[in-house]
Amino acid sequence: MYFLKIFSDFRAVFGRHSELCAQERTKKYGKRAKKLVLAGPSMKAFRLHITFLVTVLTVFSTYGQGKRSKGDAYFFQYAYQQAITAYEEEMAESELRPDQKLNLADAYFKTGSFDKASKIYFETYKNDSLMGNHHFNKMLQSFSKAGERNRVLAVLGTKSVDLGQELMENTDFNLELLQAENNNELDFEVFNIESNSPQSDFAPSFFEDKLLFSSGRPREKSKNYAPMNEAYLDIYVGRIGSDYQVLNPNPFGDVPKSDYHKATPYYSESLNSILYVLSNTENGDLLFDENGKNALAIGMQNVKGSFRMVLRDLSTSFYYPFYDEDSGRLYFAADFGDGYGGTDIYYIYTNNGQVMSAPINLGPRINSPGNEIAPYIFENSLYFSSDVFYGLGGMDIYRSNIEGENFSIPVNLGPNINSPKDDFGFVIRNESDGLLGYFSSNRTGGKGKDDIYGFKVAQKPGLKTITLRGRIVKPYDSDAEVEQASVRLMAADGKLLKEVQSDADGNYRIEIPWRESIVLQAAKDRHSLYTKKLEFLTGPDQETSFEMDIDLAQYDDLVEEKEGQKVIKLDKFFFDKNKTNLTPQITEELDKVVDFVKRFPQAQLRIETYTDSRGGSSTNFRLTQARSDAIKKYLLDNGVSSSNILYSVGYGEQKILNNCKNGVFCIELMHRQNQRSLVVVLNDNIMFE
Repeated sequence: MYFLKIFSDFRAVFGRHSELCAQERTKKYGKRAKKLVLAGPSMKAFRLHITFLVTVLTVFSTYGQGKRSKGDAYFFQYAYQQAITAYEEEMAESELRPDQKLNLADAYFKTGSFDKASKIYFETYKNDSLMGNHHFNKMLQSFSKAGERNRVLAVLGTKSVDLGQELMENTDFNLELLQAENNNELDFEVFNIESNSPQSDFAPSFFEDKLLFSSGRPREKSKNYAPMNEAYLDIYVGRIGSDYQVLNPNPFGDVPKSDYHKATPYYSESLNSILYVLSNTENGDLLFDENGKNALAIGMQNVKGSFRMVLRDLSTSFYYPFYDEDSGRLYFAADFGDGYGGTDIYYIYTNNGQVMSAPINLGPRINSPGNEIAPYIFENSLYFSSDVFYGLGGMDIYRSNIEGENFSIPVNLGPNINSPKDDFGFVIRNESDGLLGYFSSNRTGGKGKDDIYGFKVAQKPGLKTITLRGRIVKPYDSDAEVEQASVRLMAADGKLLKEVQSDADGNYRIEIPWRESIVLQAAKDRHSLYTKKLEFLTGPDQETSFEMDIDLAQYDDLVEEKEGQKVIKLDKFFFDKNKTNLTPQITEELDKVVDFVKRFPQAQLRIETYTDSRGGSSTNFRLTQARSDAIKKYLLDNGVSSSNILYSVGYGEQKILNNCKNGVFCIELMHRQNQRSLVVVLNDNIMFE
């Protein structure tokens, strides 16, 4: 893949052997960098990144010092097969340095000898706990490509604590998703663009009724980029035909001319400008930093106006600009040396395309130990490409939903879009009765090194998932969140699919591969259990993301101590004098008992009713028993099981709470203290054992 190769090879050259790189480029061009050039008013963070990078380079230069071998020379000329031969000959005579071993592993990796690459990577991994994230990713990729997926899982099992929660979640989710028998993937056709060339054609971008793209196809009097044996990249444009083919592509003449790289264009309608990457030059010649590196900058050309640099740093290359019209953020890929792996995706805030902030890394939910490139936002979903080890091939295209300032688990778009090769540079838009998209790939059967492919589809492509999110609160107080509650999704047969915990604000989010039906359950110790079966419709208007708040009642909020026993907390109610019928006030309170039993179905209850001392003793017994029975009947009629109500008892005037006994004068208020009904929880002490 042309552009990925450019930055991966730049990193290899610039990382472990920056001095050799500087010497070679100085010999060739006789020119060193004059100064660090930055574009935009808020670039303090870039300088911090460069300070860090210089420190890293000092370490690497010391680490990589030693006599330069024939294998090194071939490796840094991108002649990987010759490098393998040379390194193997040198290895037969003496031990290779650690950096040379990694070079050899990289050369094996580049030439598809994944079994040999994995052995060297793993040897380095065992002997060097400081193995970089990027090579760690390559090691796992090698295992996977060599058919040793179990070794991937074994290494992950030993490193799960160190790798971070997000990476492990992303890995588990995508491995499960790709292996699922029913992933509900859309059926659509991907077609090769007929105007692809034998060279590299990639990075498509919509431009009104046209398509912009990058190409290494030869131009008249154009210079060649030696590592790829193609012309320096240029931007081309072609009209999108009625069959969605790209017609009559020609060099795009609305950006400044250059003999060097111009690539990965993005057209912003609101800015009316083309954002693209270009080689750093001065007076028409390549411009190198003090270590001999020529990096790629991001420029912006107004369609009807002037050109200006947006991001420029002589020691750092920027790739694949994307401008989000809604937020004013400019997204791009870069390797500042302190990210999560190779190239990470960042954004900066802009004002009309002018830089207004330092770069912000999208974080470990998106960025991995591998390379992430080509960000593109469509209808609140971020699409990007990554060569992280759990994909289908080299680079795969992923989709992550934007959730405020956060991102959902990136989901592999599946084998309709992705292949065992490199797939990247995905764009999509609404088109007549569906969606039209393009992407790049070097898959088998293409016309060139990288080809552009198109597709037409009824809805967003990719493997389907189900996402549930919401808050867990107490039903009697929506402002009282329940933290650290377990939220589980289970299959119809009861198998646990996934479990998460609610955060300090009661928020939860849970996502699984698509299923037609699931059971949602939420629980916490000494709280009620929430269970709900969910069924999902399939079709073109299929929803995959759902807001669902959950209420969990805390047991201790619903009971209280009365008369030496635990009872359900109710407002005091009264029967009419000498009556047993239930008034609306009484049924309103009894509905609380019904709700309590639904939430705590293991509760065993005794209904107790008492009266005051007035009237005959036997009459009072009969009256209170009838009242308890009326309460029981109401509860049974409203869904409480008879197994929950062990007793309903009328105690008459047996348990007077004050001195208002027979023959003692008391005011009505004092007598009413003795008129009461209690619902006792008999098994309170063992309910949560």
